[in-house]
Amino acid sequence: MRIVIMNGSGRANGNSRAFADAFRRGAESKGHEVETLNIGSMKINGCIGCEGCHNLGKGCVQNDDMQKVYPALEDADMIVFASAVHYWGFTGQLESAITRFYAMSGMKPKARKYALILSSGSEGVYDGIISQYKDMVKYFGALDAGIKTVAGECDQKTKDNLDSMYEFGASI
Repeated sequence: MRIVIMNGSGRANGNSRAFADAFRRGAESKGHEVETLNIGSMKINGCIGCEGCHNLGKGCVQNDDMQKVYPALEDADMIVFASAVHYWGFTGQLESAITRFYAMSGMKPKARKYALILSSGSEGVYDGIISQYKDMVKYFGALDAGIKTVAGECDQKTKDNLDSMYEFGASI
């Protein structure tokens, strides 16, 4: 299976990136092909609702790093969203990329399976993102392969947490 991880973290040594890497290693250990897109380090604007993608039939009219993301999404069997929680939501960069799914054929990726990895310094901040994620997966007519969350103000990159993310990837 071809898996694309959309990592919303802009921090090279951040928790979300470490969890995405552990998930990737687990999935690769089972023979899956995994590509990580570090969305948090890209320049991606949100959808502006201009309808150029649909009226002109040429995809999104914005010329930014999302043009590097679309080809990976087109070939993905599974998409994993990995994000820190920024004020009860996905990172701004990841949210912008997700809004740009609108420009894709059928207004959604072709992937049939999705997963969610979230990291936060606080408990009790996940409900909004999880609700959005579940609504997206339902709209896409896809399978939810699971949700993992890690909270705490200390370093979250513990052996237990990283092992859990590795096992999550290996279970796919």
